[in-house]
Amino acid sequence: MNFAFLNNFQIKKQMNKVLVINASVRNEKSHSRNLTQLFTENWHKKHPKDLFTFRETGLTIIPPINENWIASAFMKPTNRTKQNQEEIKFSNELVRELKENDIYVIGTPMYNWSIPSGLKAYIDQIMRFNETWKFRSGKPDGDYVGLLKNKKMFILSSRGDTGYGEGEKNEAMNFQTTYLKFVFGIMGIQDITILSLDNEEFGGELFEKSKQIIYQQINSIS
Repeated sequence: MNFAFLNNFQIKKQMNKVLVINASVRNEKSHSRNLTQLFTENWHKKHPKDLFTFRETGLTIIPPINENWIASAFMKPTNRTKQNQEEIKFSNELVRELKENDIYVIGTPMYNWSIPSGLKAYIDQIMRFNETWKFRSGKPDGDYVGLLKNKKMFILSSRGDTGYGEGEKNEAMNFQTTYLKFVFGIMGIQDITILSLDNEEFGGELFEKSKQIIYQQINSIS
């Protein structure tokens, strides 16, 4: 297998900040967490000066947005009261974290052909008008402009079945990596590498072969 495509991403700065986001509700038995750990260890060996930040969305509760959050988030900053500021305080923290980091690594299982609810809640918190995206014309015309510039993302997914890639038999059922690529693309992240561990439910030789392939892919990232 040719892994050369993974080496096209060149680090232009002497030091990068890497944000690792884990989404699985499982801990020690989580395959996606094993992938992010392998990625982190491999990246640290090759880029020892880089700094890591870890954000948990699976084992800790990410509060869902509500009516007060929406009103506060879409309000002009100069019009926000102390209560409005409090409503989006955690969201502001997450957005600031995104802006401060250069590389994002998302480790996520596929739950019911989509993503875990905690990761969806996280996305709702960071999908901020005039913070991570805006309308080009200033009006809701569907012409979105992402505000997160010069970022790189790795999506490390684990899935029970197989065939979810482009042109494969289960492509239409993949609301996991396709959704993540789309929604983060709206926020401006176009340089996205997706690596998937398949066949978890089958186990045995099929799953071991899938693990071997993705481990090689992750270790080849430079």
